[in-house]
Amino acid sequence: MNATLKIGSRPSKLAIIQAEMVRDAIAAASPGLAIEIVPIKTSGDKILTPSLAEVGGKGLFIKELEQALVERRVDIAVHSMKDLPAVLPPEFRIVATPSRENPHDALITSNGASLKSLPKGAKLGTSSPRRKFEALRINPGLEVVPLRGNVDTRLGRVLSGEMDAIILAIAGLKRLGKLGEIKYEELGEREFVPAAAQAALAIESLADGKICASDEIDRAVASLNHPQTECETAAERAFLASIHASCVTPVGVKATYIDDNLAMRAILFSADGARELAEEISEHLGAGDSAGARRIGETLGVKMISRGARELLDEV
Repeated sequence: MNATLKIGSRPSKLAIIQAEMVRDAIAAASPGLAIEIVPIKTSGDKILTPSLAEVGGKGLFIKELEQALVERRVDIAVHSMKDLPAVLPPEFRIVATPSRENPHDALITSNGASLKSLPKGAKLGTSSPRRKFEALRINPGLEVVPLRGNVDTRLGRVLSGEMDAIILAIAGLKRLGKLGEIKYEELGEREFVPAAAQAALAIESLADGKICASDEIDRAVASLNHPQTECETAAERAFLASIHASCVTPVGVKATYIDDNLAMRAILFSADGARELAEEISEHLGAGDSAGARRIGETLGVKMISRGARELLDEV
């Protein structure tokens, strides 16, 4: 083939690793295809304030990548799906959702302590309102402090003793090869509900036309799609859209698709974390039925709203 497929990616070590995973999978599906990874620094990579919510939220990690798609400087962009808004602008589409990694969070300490066993006043680093309130729900004696920076920087704050513990996604740690180097507790999704689409990747392209005007490239990229992951993340994102969650909403939601059944659990906190609302749903879903998955996610959102979620959301 003469075409070169250009993949847009944030320049961080983790983002490049994720783009390389996508590149290698596409290359396996279309041998001989020339593929180039194009690093693009986003606003989120440039701003070092502890709270991204104060300066525009997680959308800061995608704006420049989407602009590169519009300007045809890249053909596809690889994102951590949880960085995407619940509803994409009409000019973009998610063309494939690769298989999801472990979606759970990890509590990282210097000695392998559990979240429940951390002493009163222990410093826990996270800038996620969801993680903060879920952690305080389990151990209300913690002192939660803002945390940003790349993974190595965050891990260093535990190793140096500056913080007693931090919370990071297991998926990122695994992709970076860090799990064997740290002591951590895996936080199960019943007690510690993950963020929507956590551990999933999204391959985004323009909505109009074929990638590189090529049927073969379209098929190669589409072959990376994992139907189970597509259904789970479609349901989670539809739930967020149905309750009009924003980047600062302290909400967790996890869908699990097994044996033609989609089960979902969600938890929502008030702005100060003092109140919470949890809800679950389980319905039959045919294989690969992403539209049905979105309907189930919307149904869960309607149930939450009927139980008073709007009041909590308005506070945030």
